Amino acid sequence: MADLKKKVLSFENGKTLKLWGNSVAISKSLEIGEGYAPNLFAYSVSQKDDKAIPEVYNPHGLTKEELLELADFQIRLWMDLKDSIRKYGINSVKVFVKEAII
Repeated sequence: MADLKKKVLSFENGKTLKLWGNSVAISKSLEIGEGYAPNLFAYSVSQKDDKAIPEVYNPHGLTKEELLELADFQIRLWMDLKDSIRKYGINSVKVFVKEAII
């Protein structure tokens, strides 16, 4: 299984990709890219009196239910991508959902 550590995406076959960001993202069109900024829900550290304090960064105030819904949405997109690659291979534009491409 692929793994992401310290901005390096590693595959089982030994191939590695250096990323600029800290995550991999998928769009509704099933295109894959790097996620640069953790701006929806993240681990954050603030300083108070020379002490680092870990916090949850949730600028939009997402609820537990909303985060679970977002996770389900993203999981579905990744599963759709897997199904599409199995059906069409990696060299066909049919892999992508063209109606979702802006």
